[in-house]
Amino acid sequence: MTRNRASAKAAGTRHESNVVAYLATHVDDIIERRRQSGAKDRGDISGWRFGGRRIVAELKDYGGKVKVGTWLNEAETERLNDDADVALVIAKRLGTTDPGDQVVLLTLRDLVSLLTGERP
Repeated sequence: MTRNRASAKAAGTRHESNVVAYLATHVDDIIERRRQSGAKDRGDISGWRFGGRRIVAELKDYGGKVKVGTWLNEAETERLNDDADVALVIAKRLGTTDPGDQVVLLTLRDLVSLLTGERP
């Protein structure tokens, strides 16, 4: 079956719902899907914190080549829009819908910020 705009949107919604449910179960039940906010997008998840630091996540269900730079830039823009401490991308892996098997991408700067609370 060919992927069209409607099927891609449905797949993205399914991926977001699965990831959010997984995080809400295993991290904090306050985590939820964020409503889209247009030009000042603040990420796909709200309520995610670690050690008091706010995390912005951009979720991607994309069947093609992983666009690391593009996606990390998008997540960074959303981090700034949300005044959060950390930006990351959760990308769906081909062949599995298990949220625990998905891939997390972040810059070393964001990893240091997450682990130490200091953003270099």
